[in-house]
Amino acid sequence: MSLPASPAFRSNYSALDRLLHRLALNVAPVAELSFDIDQAAYGRKKPDFGVETKRHVFVSGLARAGTTVLMRRFHETGAFRSLTYRDMPFVLAPNMWKSMSAASRSPAVSGERAHDDRLQVDVDSPESLDEVFWRIFTGDDYIRDGCLVPYMPDDEAVARFRRYVAAILPADRPDSRYLSKNNNNVLRLDGIRKAFPEALILVPFRDPVQQAASLRAQHARFIGLQRDDRFVRSYMTWLGHHEFGSDHRPFHLREGDRERLAAHSPDTLDYWLVNWTNVYGCLLESAPGSAVFVCYEDLCRDPAVWALLRTQAALDEDPVHMQPFELAAREVALPRTGAIEDAARQVYARLRERSGAVASGRLKPDRIPA
Repeated sequence: MSLPASPAFRSNYSALDRLLHRLALNVAPVAELSFDIDQAAYGRKKPDFGVETKRHVFVSGLARAGTTVLMRRFHETGAFRSLTYRDMPFVLAPNMWKSMSAASRSPAVSGERAHDDRLQVDVDSPESLDEVFWRIFTGDDYIRDGCLVPYMPDDEAVARFRRYVAAILPADRPDSRYLSKNNNNVLRLDGIRKAFPEALILVPFRDPVQQAASLRAQHARFIGLQRDDRFVRSYMTWLGHHEFGSDHRPFHLREGDRERLAAHSPDTLDYWLVNWTNVYGCLLESAPGSAVFVCYEDLCRDPAVWALLRTQAALDEDPVHMQPFELAAREVALPRTGAIEDAARQVYARLRERSGAVASGRLKPDRIPA
């Protein structure tokens, strides 16, 4: 999830902007009504172009695994439509809001996102906004005090999600496919597969110490941002993003996750390593068999990994302007418990085997310096 350009988040939203966001994202009846109006006014007029059987792409994993970079690479091919900041705040009514806001469309002026990680965002940047759909229509099934739990969306929710995706796709692009980067989809991967049997589900992961250290740093950073401006916390909660910050709610995917995390403070690297092991250890066992695990280190070091993903996504050759993926590993000097790190690295080795990069012989297992 990305927030608008930093450092001055509050300067990007006027009082009216904040009121609209609160109404469209926080007031469930308003959000549901916007969805119903959009479907009635536009959804029935737009052909779905066989939306259920298209090769859509869903990127989902624990945050800070390169999910945004991977999503952007797919988006740059031009084959996909994603929700963008232009769809905010009425993300459940993309056609209605596009029509209403056409006269005041702002230019795409970019700036660094609030994560302070050099990634630039603007109003046309693809973003993980479809979690609003799941929170509004199925939030009671998975949002708990202090955690998020896995669930299977019912048939009504699955059918409604298909209609939502069909509404997002442009009517003048019958070949367009949907692209989603939503970390919370790890809670409902079977539901995504049920909605779109031909979709490509990608689960990125990263060296556990690197990823855990990044999560810890973002947790501290967003606690500060949310302390300085309460709207930041509300904004993240409305979008269903609890990866870090003062409203952090970890994924509890299986029995024992809560107890394993409760033994550690979020201020420590051990907490985020245990969180990493909980999530990816479970996904190794529970993710649909067709899900593709993507090692970020391998993606950056071996061009054949992206070439394979491109083929699996039924894409043509890359545009010539595409830059290679960059590996920005940093030395992590934070203290951690050896047994906790070892457990995470054992899962990491299994993930790399599952990803296919090791099994194919293109890369040999190794230990990424931490």
